[in-house]
Formats: sequence, structure tokens, C-alpha cells
Amino acid sequence: MKRRVSAPVALFAATLLAVPLALLARADGNQLAVAPTADQATISKMVYGALSDSRLAYRPRPADHALSEDIFRRYLEALDGNKQFFTAADIARFQPYRDTMADAVRQGDPAAAFAMFGVYRQRVDQRVDYARKLLKKDFDFTGNERWEYDREEAPWAADAAALDALWRKSVMNDWLRLKLAGKAPDEIRKTLDKRYQQVARSVSELKGEDVFALFLNAYTASVDPHTDYLDPRSAENFNQQMSLSLEGIGAQLQRQDDIVVIREIIPGGPASMDGTLKAGDRIVGVGQGKTGAIEDVIGWRIDDVVAKIRGTKGTQVKLEYIPAENGIDGEHRTVTLTRQRVQLAEQAAKSKTYTLPAHGGMPERLVGVIELPTFYQDFEGRRRNGNDYTSATRDVARLLAEFQAKGVDGVVLDLRNNGGGSLDEAVQLTGLFIDQGPVVQQRESGGRVQVYSDRTPGVAWDGPLAVLVNRGSASASEIFAGAMQDYGRALIIGETTFGKGTVQNLLDLDRWPAAGEGPRYGQVKLTIAQFFRADGGSTQNKGVVPDIAYPVSVDANEFGESTYDNALPWTRISAVPHARYGNFAPMLPRLQQMHAGRIADDLEFQWWSEDVAHYRAEAAKKYLSLNEAERRAERDRQETQRKERQAIRKAKGLDLDPLAEETDDGLTANERDVVRDAAREKAAEKRPDPLQREAAAILANAIDLLEQDRPLSAQVLPGTQSAVRWAD
Repeated sequence: MKRRVSAPVALFAATLLAVPLALLARADGNQLAVAPTADQATISKMVYGALSDSRLAYRPRPADHALSEDIFRRYLEALDGNKQFFTAADIARFQPYRDTMADAVRQGDPAAAFAMFGVYRQRVDQRVDYARKLLKKDFDFTGNERWEYDREEAPWAADAAALDALWRKSVMNDWLRLKLAGKAPDEIRKTLDKRYQQVARSVSELKGEDVFALFLNAYTASVDPHTDYLDPRSAENFNQQMSLSLEGIGAQLQRQDDIVVIREIIPGGPASMDGTLKAGDRIVGVGQGKTGAIEDVIGWRIDDVVAKIRGTKGTQVKLEYIPAENGIDGEHRTVTLTRQRVQLAEQAAKSKTYTLPAHGGMPERLVGVIELPTFYQDFEGRRRNGNDYTSATRDVARLLAEFQAKGVDGVVLDLRNNGGGSLDEAVQLTGLFIDQGPVVQQRESGGRVQVYSDRTPGVAWDGPLAVLVNRGSASASEIFAGAMQDYGRALIIGETTFGKGTVQNLLDLDRWPAAGEGPRYGQVKLTIAQFFRADGGSTQNKGVVPDIAYPVSVDANEFGESTYDNALPWTRISAVPHARYGNFAPMLPRLQQMHAGRIADDLEFQWWSEDVAHYRAEAAKKYLSLNEAERRAERDRQETQRKERQAIRKAKGLDLDPLAEETDDGLTANERDVVRDAAREKAAEKRPDPLQREAAAILANAIDLLEQDRPLSAQVLPGTQSAVRWAD
């Protein structure tokens, strides 16, 4: 039987939006939300003025009905994106605001957003109270129920009873996860009770400026995905990140559902140097120091988790995490890292070589690989001394000279997960491989097109070249890879890139009315221009498509520019004249055939492909079984697979898991940490990279084909137009 909402509750909900904001108080006396301030009204007007001005914003939007609907939808998503708190009745009562949101921004009157937040805060309290009561009961994990965790496209719950049903399954899933991790019932109850209390506490502690920032970012996100409002605290954090001065573990985090996930390990940081954590690992707990108690952080706001992880340089933080490959129900592990500042120099390009065996009458090939984590430049060092400063281009040029001395046959530039950086470095790096010419075009908000060109004569490497990319290669990486493709200078190998082809700039709102009063209004990060390749096509949305494609590890619907519903579309402008050193199209079918044959026998590559396929299949389901036997079977399958692979690697002399066989060795905790660190560093040196090795093999095949088949070589490298020695 469905539980009905009592008449008093229904009456209160119906009249809530008409109550003055100052009266929105809970029974415990805590104010639900504060009214917008005069400063916030000023900020709202200033931000609207900037983003509706075609001289500043690349794609300005007027305050019309369509914009109002977009803001309304995005604000609801910011509050309750998974539709677990509001009911359909709540949404119906919010409808009068749907047509007024754009005017609210323009006029500096976000009262509607505060009223909606007041209802949201009440619903969070109600849901948390219900979830905590459920913890007093026992659950049956033998049935066929399942938790459908992705509710983005689901309808809003009809009433409180429907929300009860959703939350019962959500709590069951939380309980089952901890049970599978080996937690006892009393410990599970204690952990989950704290977790749910933290959810309510996080919302109750949101201040007026937090609510205002949520609302204003619903507006900025309606303009384009990379336009943001940064309040003074967020602006400070952003500037710290841009200056690489954070003292933490050196990892970029993002929230997926209720869990904070590592998006990227920053080269040169503590996590990178340690080698234990990797992209995709889930952080579920944080402790201070080696002996500090670990605090459960599932369900926390991401900035609160980051605040726990950050700390004073030299101090230690302990993380409890679930390895990505183990699945959400996998074994929990811990790692202790020493907080350090991520230094620019530690992100320097690195090199290695691969020796590819002789075959088919062709000699053994030596291929050099340069790993470039970001397009870095020491701007301050360059200002002080223009002849001696750290930069990506300078470091790559040095490594290329070393390769020349070693007599390598070809070079692979590995840009996987390189999210970009300095535009100047992207242009200069291109110049190491082409003899002058346009690299990228930039169209500004007013329509003016500026061409960035390499104007330095000569090249640092005129031999065979390949560029390895994936979905995490973005911005400056796409500019470089696109130029190499337009010039026919390099084979592009891997996955289609991210597709970010826009330019952002920070607009300081404090530089106008309140000069000298310190940070008061914050900043706006707004899109001011768009990048286009030398051939006229944009890198925006479509990204750079590889010549030889690897299996897609991340679907375009899950990650990348195309996931944003209001991303700028791909478009084209006029091409600029540029050289064409080669045309790889005639040789691609044969390279693809050799690639397919080789990876069929490459165990590590096959394992990677299997993991990718399994991950994508699981992600596509968008639900989790609440049957304990099924979940244990899947977890056990993954653990068995991990151990089987580890055994095969160990038989080959590649013992890559230093934590796999720990015994009581009589060492102190500190001594054991030293041993672990040394083992991790040694394992990291041995860790195979099948994708990188395969890129080297593809390049070696290309060299062989061009040496063996002169007619093909004449098609691929058309004589006098070629300034490279691909087929020498």
C-alpha cells in the first residue's frame, strides 16, 4: 500500500515557495537559506554583462526563454542530478521559475534559486533521516533486486513513498559494498550512519555564497561548458592549480556518483613518484599521518575531500582506495603519501627506447619514445632569462638530440592524457618537426582570425615520427597532433582525442568597483576564441581522429567535449597555405593488417582490450545487482583474473605488484614502508606499456614498408615536397 503524504505536509510544501526567505527556518532553528546579498546582485549583473557582450564572449546568449529553461534545468541538476531528493510535486511547484531564471541573472535577483535550495535542504534532511532508520533493520541479499544508480533520464519520483523505495535499494547497495569489503554488521551500521549524517551536514553547512555560486554556474554552464563563475575562494584554488603550487598528492580528482575518483595522476607529484595510485582508482577514505584513523569520505563534496588530502608540505596522508581494475566491490587498499609541492621541473619530458626484432628480411629497429605529460613552460624563468628556462620544447629538443646520437630509426611522441598547457609551446614543439609554417588558427569573438606559425628555420628531427594520443589528449595536444596530421608529418596512433578547441580567459570582477578592498567578487572564466587547424577544420568537438585506431577505452558519450550538450559544434574556416610532407593513406590498410595480427599474440594488449570491453559493458548496464552471490562471483572473477595475470607476469620476471605477497618479515612499520617504496619504484620501471610498445611497432612497420616498397614510398612521400628522411 502506498504511503500518502499527510494534509499538513502537503499544505506546507504547497505554500513554502510563497514564504519570505527570512522565515525559511527548520524546527531546530537553523536557517534554511539566507537571502541574496547586495554584492551577489552586483556580481550577477556583472557576469551577465560579460557573457552577453559579443566583444568579450565567443558565443554570447541573450536573456530569453531558451536560456531561462537551460538555467532552470542545470540548477536542478546541480541540486539533485540523480533525482533522489525532489518529487514530481516539488518540480511542479518550481515551474513558475522556469521562465524567469534568465531575468533573475540579468536583474541580479536570484531569490528563486534560494527558495528552491530551501526545499532541497528539507528533502535532504528527510531522506537522510529515512536512510538512517533503515540501518536498524536487516537486509535480504538473496533476491533479484537491483540498484539502478543512473537516474539522469528517469522520471522524478511520484511521491515520498517512491523515494523511499529508491533509497531502500541505495542503502542496500551501500551496505552490500561494505559487506563485500569484509566489514562486520555493527561496523557497517556505524560507517553508513556517519556517511549519511555527513551528507546532511554538508548541505546544512552550505552558505549563501555557495547557493549563489551554484545558481550562477547553472547560468554560465548554459552559455558553454568551459565558462564558469569562480567565487573568491574558488578563484584562489584555481590560480593555485594553474601555478602548480599545490601541496598535496599530485592528482586530479572528480566525483562520480557518490565516490571521488582519480581522473589523472600529475607527473612529478607524490602519487606519480610512488606509483601505486592510477587513474580510475576510487578514494573511499582519508586519514592524517601514518597512524591516523581513516575517515569515510563516500558521499562527501569533492572540495571537502580535497581539503582533507591537502596539507603542509612534508606531512603524510593515508588514503583508502579501491583499485580501478577490481571493480566497486573490490578489496580496499591503503597507501601513505608524503605531501609535496608539484614542481614544474618534475613534469619534464622523459624518454625510453624499444628494440623491435628483425623480420621479413628487414633489420632490427630502434624506436625512441618521448613521454610528454603537459605543454609546460617556466614563464617566470623565461622572463628573468630568455636564454635559459624550462620548457617542453627545449626538453624534447634535447631528447631528440640524444636519439640522434643513439641512431634511432624513428620517434614516437606519447601525448596520452596530456591535457594541454602553453599554446606557445604547442607552436614551438611543432617547429621541431616542420620547416616553418602555420600551426594553428584562432578565431576571436569578434570574428578576427589570428594565425600562429613556426617561424624558425630548420628542424630538430626529420625522420620517421608517430604521435600517440587517447581521449585524455586535449587542447594543446590536439593542436600539435592536428598540425602533424595536416602536414602529413607523422602517423597519429591511438584514440580520438578529447575535442577541446576553445580558448578561455579569466576576467577579474574585482578590478572594477572595489579596487583595493581585496577579493570580493571573484572571477569569470569565459570562452573568448576557437582553435582551427591549418587545413581549416576545428579541433572542437570532433577532436583529432587517429590514422591507426586502438580500441576505444572511453566512449565519446562518457568523456570528452561531445558529452556536453551545449558544446560549440565542429565547424570550418578557410585553410591557410602549408606544406604537405606526406600522405599516409595508401599504407594505412597494410599497417592496420600488421597491427591486428601482432596484437592477437600480444598478451598484455589483449588484457588491456578485455578490461576495456568489460568496463564499457558494466558501465552500459547502469545498474548493480543486490544479490550478494552475484556480486561475490563477479568480484572473485576479477580477483582470480588479477592473480592469474600476476602469475604469468611473475613467470616472465615482471613481478609488478609489490603488495601481492607480503609476509610477517619482522620489520617496523617505517622500515616496511621503505621496502614498499623501493619495490614500487622497481615495479614501475618494469611495468609494461603495451599501447606504447605497439605504437613503436607500428612506426617500425611503416619504416619497413617504405624501404621495401619504393612505389608505395613515392605515393606516401611525394619526392621534392618531402623534407624528411622517412624512406632513407
